[in-house]
Amino acid sequence: MDGDPRDRLIEQLQAENARLTEENGKLRVLIQQLQDRVEELERQAARQAAPFRRKDKDRKPPDQHKKPGRPVGHPPSNRPAPPQIDDHVEVELSGCPHCGGAVTDVRPCEQIIEDIPPIRPHVTRVVTYVGQCPRCGEVRSQHPMQVSTAEGAARVHLGSRALALAALLSKHFKLTSRTTCSILKTLAGLKISPGGLVQAMHRLAGKCEGPFETLLAELRGERSVNVDETSWWVGGAGWWLWVFTSPRTTVFRIDQSRGRDVVIDVLGEGFAGVLGSDCLATYENLPYRMQKCYAHHLKAIAQAYEDQPSDYLLELRGLLKAAIFLHQHRGDLSPPEWAEKRKHLDAEADRLLFQATPPSGAAKVANRVRKRRKHLFTFLDCPGVEPTNNAAEQGLRPGVISRKLSCGNKTEKGSRTWEILASLGATCHQRGQDFVEFLRPRLLLVPITPGR
Repeated sequence: MDGDPRDRLIEQLQAENARLTEENGKLRVLIQQLQDRVEELERQAARQAAPFRRKDKDRKPPDQHKKPGRPVGHPPSNRPAPPQIDDHVEVELSGCPHCGGAVTDVRPCEQIIEDIPPIRPHVTRVVTYVGQCPRCGEVRSQHPMQVSTAEGAARVHLGSRALALAALLSKHFKLTSRTTCSILKTLAGLKISPGGLVQAMHRLAGKCEGPFETLLAELRGERSVNVDETSWWVGGAGWWLWVFTSPRTTVFRIDQSRGRDVVIDVLGEGFAGVLGSDCLATYENLPYRMQKCYAHHLKAIAQAYEDQPSDYLLELRGLLKAAIFLHQHRGDLSPPEWAEKRKHLDAEADRLLFQATPPSGAAKVANRVRKRRKHLFTFLDCPGVEPTNNAAEQGLRPGVISRKLSCGNKTEKGSRTWEILASLGATCHQRGQDFVEFLRPRLLLVPITPGR
């Protein structure tokens, strides 16, 4: 006879319970994994202000961290003494400051204290005269401090140094208009509205059109220029901020196009230097000698190797690393040694890119480098050219910071003002020039006389 039906039912229920318990355990594990993933995504979203942070897999373990501070034996550093001393103060020690008793073994202790004195605007009332000349018509007298001939309700002006300082804060240090106005009022007692500041910057940019064009001409004569671009806002999306930079010159360009026409318009058809860039399609087939960024090549190789490791990718990475090493030790090699190693790099590149058959996981990277074979070693043949596009990416970062604060510009006129003054500010910084003193003469109605 068959067993008791109740026993069979109990066995079925026990089996069902075991199955459900196992399924429940798997679901709990899945839920925990999903919760961990959600938390990780939330942490990443909160870190969007730092898109260049190092990935966790690339972080060194604590035992490999460098010791903080300067290395042993590094020469000391201290604040240098200023070139001039304005005041001399001596505090005698004629007795103990606590009990009034005699003090022996007295020695001097010298300190130099630099401080900022209270600042208030220096206000000058200037009276000029307007008259009629029978031959020339209306004429007027002018003073070197004048930046405008406006009078009446507009008779109170900011001077040349104040306006140049505002341009330094707003367009070089990338502060917002309201913050710039607040700093001028807090530190110097100068009152100006954000709208008034914007109009003043427009006028200043108009007076700097000539120096900006000179900057463009100098850029076109450089031996090496790096270029990069990022999204921008001019009353709406669809605009791009470009940077063209050399060791001595930086030019910003704001344009609705992300195409090669912008590059040609800025550098001209006759640019004879080397253009360094990433591998964006915009920079392909330009009429210039090119250097493609090794950092981007190495990143693509690393990503492909992470997905599917292969000896081919290691060899390709070794080729690029060897070229960088040769570039760094150019001065240590004799001309024959240099020529031999340079020839070996060419042969190895041709073998890897045109003779060897890359595995499936490396085919995309191999094709990427193969398409740019003629630009692979330009930096070895042209002194002064770097293998990466770091200079342009670093030149673009101040613009990215500015974009985080204001998105960009509200009008095309504002974008023109930004690119002129930001270009001049960045170039002055590269050349060690005082941006304020560079701008001042261009604001005045008459040239500055010696001694002013």
